[in-house]
Amino acid sequence: MGMGNGRAVAGGGRAVEVEAGRVSGWFDRFAERHDGVVRTVVGAEEVVATAADGATATAGVPFPPLREVGETAGLDVSALVAHLAMPRRVGLLLVRLGGHSLGIAEAGKVVLSRTDRHLVHGRSAAGGWSQQRFARRREGQARQALEAAARDVVEVLGGRVGELDAVVLGGDRAALDTLRADRRLAPVFALAGARVLDVPEPRRSVLEDAAERAFAVEIVIRD
Repeated sequence: MGMGNGRAVAGGGRAVEVEAGRVSGWFDRFAERHDGVVRTVVGAEEVVATAADGATATAGVPFPPLREVGETAGLDVSALVAHLAMPRRVGLLLVRLGGHSLGIAEAGKVVLSRTDRHLVHGRSAAGGWSQQRFARRREGQARQALEAAARDVVEVLGGRVGELDAVVLGGDRAALDTLRADRRLAPVFALAGARVLDVPEPRRSVLEDAAERAFAVEIVIRD
Protein backbone atom coordinates (compact mmCIF):
# COMPACT_ATOMS: atom_id res chain seq x y z
CA MET A 1 0.00 0.00 0.00
CA GLY A 2 1.24 3.45 -0.90
CA MET A 3 4.54 2.19 -2.31
CA GLY A 4 3.91 3.50 -5.84
CA ASN A 5 4.23 7.00 -7.21
CA GLY A 6 1.08 8.13 -5.42
CA ARG A 7 -1.35 10.78 -6.59
CA ALA A 8 -0.72 14.41 -7.38
CA VAL A 9 -1.85 16.95 -4.79
CA ALA A 10 -2.75 20.63 -4.99
CA GLY A 11 0.23 22.92 -4.58
CA GLY A 12 2.62 20.37 -6.05
CA GLY A 13 3.98 17.11 -4.76
CA ARG A 14 2.39 13.71 -4.42
CA ALA A 15 0.57 11.78 -1.74
CA VAL A 16 1.02 8.14 -0.81
CA GLU A 17 -0.75 5.91 1.70
CA VAL A 18 1.55 3.95 3.99
CA GLU A 19 0.46 1.11 6.25
CA ALA A 20 0.79 1.96 9.92
CA GLY A 21 3.38 -0.74 10.55
CA ARG A 22 5.61 0.55 7.74
CA VAL A 23 5.67 4.24 8.62
CA SER A 24 8.98 4.18 10.51
CA GLY A 25 10.74 2.36 7.67
CA TRP A 26 9.20 4.67 5.09
CA PHE A 27 10.66 7.73 6.81
CA ASP A 28 14.06 6.00 7.10
CA ARG A 29 14.06 5.48 3.32
CA PHE A 30 12.91 9.06 2.74
CA ALA A 31 15.93 10.24 4.74
CA GLU A 32 18.26 8.00 2.73
CA ARG A 33 16.96 9.31 -0.59
CA HIS A 34 17.29 12.98 0.42
CA ASP A 35 20.69 13.17 2.17
CA GLY A 36 19.21 12.84 5.63
CA VAL A 37 16.51 14.65 7.61
CA VAL A 38 17.56 17.83 9.39
CA ARG A 39 14.36 18.62 11.29
CA THR A 40 11.14 16.94 12.38
CA VAL A 41 8.19 19.04 13.51
CA VAL A 42 5.55 17.04 15.35
CA GLY A 43 2.15 18.71 15.53
CA ALA A 44 -1.23 17.61 16.79
CA GLU A 45 -2.51 16.80 13.29
CA GLU A 46 0.59 16.41 11.13
CA VAL A 47 4.26 15.47 11.30
CA VAL A 48 6.67 17.23 8.94
CA ALA A 49 10.16 15.91 8.19
CA THR A 50 12.45 18.31 6.30
CA ALA A 51 15.37 16.78 4.41
CA ALA A 52 18.84 18.23 3.87
CA ASP A 53 18.07 18.84 0.20
CA GLY A 54 14.87 20.78 1.05
CA ALA A 55 12.37 17.99 0.37
CA THR A 56 9.57 17.56 2.89
CA ALA A 57 7.40 14.65 3.93
CA THR A 58 4.19 15.63 5.70
CA ALA A 59 2.26 12.84 7.40
CA GLY A 60 -1.34 13.43 8.38
CA VAL A 61 -2.04 12.02 11.83
CA PRO A 62 -4.86 9.45 11.73
CA PHE A 63 -7.29 9.81 14.61
CA PRO A 64 -5.81 13.09 15.89
CA PRO A 65 -4.68 14.73 18.03
CA LEU A 66 -1.12 13.60 18.54
CA ARG A 67 -0.39 14.58 22.13
CA GLU A 68 3.42 14.56 22.16
CA VAL A 69 4.23 17.60 20.02
CA GLY A 70 7.43 19.53 19.46
CA GLU A 71 10.43 20.00 17.18
CA THR A 72 13.63 17.99 17.07
CA ALA A 73 16.84 18.00 15.04
CA GLY A 74 17.13 15.03 12.71
CA LEU A 75 14.50 12.37 12.11
CA ASP A 76 12.16 11.43 14.95
CA VAL A 77 8.73 10.01 14.20
CA SER A 78 8.56 7.92 17.38
CA ALA A 79 5.55 9.84 18.71
CA LEU A 80 3.63 9.11 15.50
CA VAL A 81 4.62 5.44 15.54
CA ALA A 82 3.48 5.10 19.17
CA HIS A 83 0.19 6.84 18.31
CA LEU A 84 -0.40 4.41 15.44
CA ALA A 85 0.25 1.41 17.67
CA MET A 86 -2.63 2.25 20.01
CA PRO A 87 -5.60 -0.15 19.61
CA ARG A 88 -8.66 1.48 18.09
CA ARG A 89 -12.18 0.49 17.10
CA VAL A 90 -13.21 2.45 14.03
CA GLY A 91 -16.53 2.79 12.24
CA LEU A 92 -16.58 2.68 8.44
CA LEU A 93 -19.26 4.24 6.25
CA LEU A 94 -18.98 3.96 2.46
CA VAL A 95 -21.87 5.31 0.40
CA ARG A 96 -22.66 5.78 -3.27
CA LEU A 97 -26.07 6.08 -4.87
CA GLY A 98 -25.88 2.47 -6.04
CA GLY A 99 -25.24 1.01 -2.62
CA HIS A 100 -23.53 1.22 0.72
CA SER A 101 -21.19 -0.78 2.90
CA LEU A 102 -20.52 -0.06 6.53
CA GLY A 103 -19.12 -1.69 9.59
CA ILE A 104 -16.52 -1.68 12.33
CA ALA A 105 -12.81 -2.36 12.00
CA GLU A 106 -10.01 -3.12 14.43
CA ALA A 107 -6.31 -3.18 13.46
CA GLY A 108 -7.26 -2.79 9.80
CA LYS A 109 -9.67 -5.77 9.79
CA VAL A 110 -13.46 -5.70 9.48
CA VAL A 111 -15.12 -7.29 12.52
CA LEU A 112 -18.75 -6.35 11.78
CA SER A 113 -20.37 -5.23 8.55
CA ARG A 114 -23.46 -4.77 6.43
CA THR A 115 -23.57 -4.20 2.68
CA ASP A 116 -26.55 -3.49 0.44
CA ARG A 117 -27.06 -2.51 -3.19
CA HIS A 118 -29.88 -0.55 -4.79
CA LEU A 119 -30.78 0.08 -8.40
CA VAL A 120 -30.33 3.73 -9.37
CA HIS A 121 -30.51 4.31 -13.10
CA GLY A 122 -27.95 6.48 -14.84
CA ARG A 123 -28.89 9.79 -16.38
CA SER A 124 -30.98 9.72 -19.54
CA ALA A 125 -29.93 11.54 -22.71
CA ALA A 126 -33.53 11.70 -23.94
CA GLY A 127 -35.44 14.98 -23.93
CA GLY A 128 -38.96 16.16 -23.22
CA TRP A 129 -41.47 14.46 -20.96
CA SER A 130 -39.63 11.15 -21.18
CA GLN A 131 -36.53 12.68 -19.66
CA GLN A 132 -38.54 14.34 -16.90
CA ARG A 133 -40.25 11.08 -15.99
CA PHE A 134 -36.91 9.31 -16.01
CA ALA A 135 -35.39 12.00 -13.77
CA ARG A 136 -38.25 11.69 -11.27
CA ARG A 137 -37.88 7.92 -11.19
CA ARG A 138 -34.12 8.23 -10.72
CA GLU A 139 -34.59 10.72 -7.86
CA GLY A 140 -37.00 8.31 -6.20
CA GLN A 141 -34.54 5.44 -6.54
CA ALA A 142 -31.72 7.57 -5.12
CA ARG A 143 -33.89 8.65 -2.19
CA GLN A 144 -34.85 5.06 -1.38
CA ALA A 145 -31.20 3.97 -1.59
CA LEU A 146 -30.08 6.66 0.85
CA GLU A 147 -32.98 5.94 3.19
CA ALA A 148 -31.91 2.30 3.26
CA ALA A 149 -28.32 3.39 3.98
CA ALA A 150 -29.50 5.60 6.84
CA ARG A 151 -31.48 2.72 8.39
CA ASP A 152 -28.43 0.47 8.27
CA VAL A 153 -26.20 3.14 9.80
CA VAL A 154 -28.66 3.52 12.67
CA GLU A 155 -28.89 -0.24 13.21
CA VAL A 156 -25.20 -1.15 12.82
CA LEU A 157 -23.32 1.92 14.05
CA GLY A 158 -25.87 4.01 15.92
CA GLY A 159 -26.03 1.81 18.99
CA ARG A 160 -22.26 1.28 19.04
CA VAL A 161 -21.06 4.89 18.87
CA GLY A 162 -19.84 4.68 22.45
CA GLU A 163 -17.51 1.82 21.45
CA LEU A 164 -15.89 3.73 18.57
CA ASP A 165 -12.78 5.89 18.59
CA ALA A 166 -13.55 7.42 15.18
CA VAL A 167 -15.57 7.03 11.98
CA VAL A 168 -13.97 6.99 8.53
CA LEU A 169 -16.10 7.98 5.54
CA GLY A 170 -15.82 7.01 1.89
CA GLY A 171 -17.64 7.32 -1.40
CA ASP A 172 -19.77 10.09 -2.85
CA ARG A 173 -19.64 13.37 -0.93
CA ALA A 174 -23.13 14.45 -1.99
CA ALA A 175 -24.61 11.18 -0.75
CA LEU A 176 -22.68 11.49 2.52
CA ASP A 177 -23.93 15.07 2.95
CA THR A 178 -27.51 13.83 2.55
CA LEU A 179 -26.95 11.30 5.32
CA ARG A 180 -25.20 13.92 7.44
CA ALA A 181 -28.41 15.96 7.42
CA ASP A 182 -30.30 13.06 9.05
CA ARG A 183 -30.47 13.92 12.76
CA ARG A 184 -30.52 10.25 13.73
CA LEU A 185 -26.99 9.92 12.36
CA ALA A 186 -25.53 12.98 14.09
CA PRO A 187 -23.63 10.93 16.73
CA VAL A 188 -21.99 8.88 13.97
CA PHE A 189 -20.93 11.87 11.88
CA ALA A 190 -19.69 13.65 15.00
CA LEU A 191 -16.89 11.05 15.11
CA ALA A 192 -15.98 11.47 11.42
CA GLY A 193 -12.97 13.44 10.25
CA ALA A 194 -12.72 15.53 7.11
CA ARG A 195 -11.08 12.74 5.10
CA VAL A 196 -13.31 10.96 2.59
CA LEU A 197 -11.85 7.86 0.98
CA ASP A 198 -12.21 7.61 -2.79
CA VAL A 199 -13.79 4.20 -3.31
CA PRO A 200 -15.63 2.37 -6.12
CA GLU A 201 -19.14 0.97 -5.71
CA PRO A 202 -19.26 -0.21 -2.08
CA ARG A 203 -19.00 -3.97 -1.68
CA ARG A 204 -17.69 -6.13 1.14
CA SER A 205 -14.29 -6.38 -0.58
CA VAL A 206 -14.18 -2.58 -0.91
CA LEU A 207 -15.02 -2.26 2.78
CA GLU A 208 -12.12 -4.57 3.65
CA ASP A 209 -9.75 -2.43 1.61
CA ALA A 210 -11.14 0.72 3.27
CA ALA A 211 -10.51 -0.84 6.68
CA GLU A 212 -6.81 -1.12 5.85
CA ARG A 213 -6.71 2.40 4.45
CA ALA A 214 -8.48 3.83 7.49
CA PHE A 215 -5.50 2.88 9.67
CA ALA A 216 -2.91 3.96 7.08
CA VAL A 217 -1.05 7.26 7.04
CA GLU A 218 -1.28 9.65 4.10
CA ILE A 219 2.09 11.27 3.46
CA VAL A 220 2.59 14.20 1.08
CA ILE A 221 6.06 14.46 -0.45
CA ARG A 222 7.29 17.70 -1.94
CA ASP A 223 10.77 17.71 -3.48
